Amino acid sequence: MSVVLNPYLAFDGNTREVMEFYHQILGGTLAVQTFAEFGAPTSPAYQDNVMHARLDAADGMVIMASDGPEGEPPVVGNNVTLSLGGGPAEGERLTTVFNALADGGTTTMPLADVPWGATFGMLTDRHGIQWMVNINKE
Repeated sequence: MSVVLNPYLAFDGNTREVMEFYHQILGGTLAVQTFAEFGAPTSPAYQDNVMHARLDAADGMVIMASDGPEGEPPVVGNNVTLSLGGGPAEGERLTTVFNALADGGTTTMPLADVPWGATFGMLTDRHGIQWMVNINKE
């Protein structure tokens, strides 16, 4: 088995909504467990919050997320950028993903040709997560 790095995102009570949004765009398999399912000691109002979610996307990408421990404010979105990349064969898929993530969000740089010989764009999705997409020409 090799070492892998997967983003683990923190949200403030809307993890299920966010992960379902990414699942709709990226496909694959989504698993969501609440604090109640894990038997975690929380207030009754927090039991349905997400303790752990994992999206194994159709392309082998993995994104994990949580609403975090009760009473601790999460840091959402502004300290990391998720970067997707591929070659010409993945160009159509990456363009579709970029456009879907941008829906309801803010595009900071539309997909366009860039000096390093790729098509590149940046956005912040509707949930405050920053993304970069790089499509190599060769």
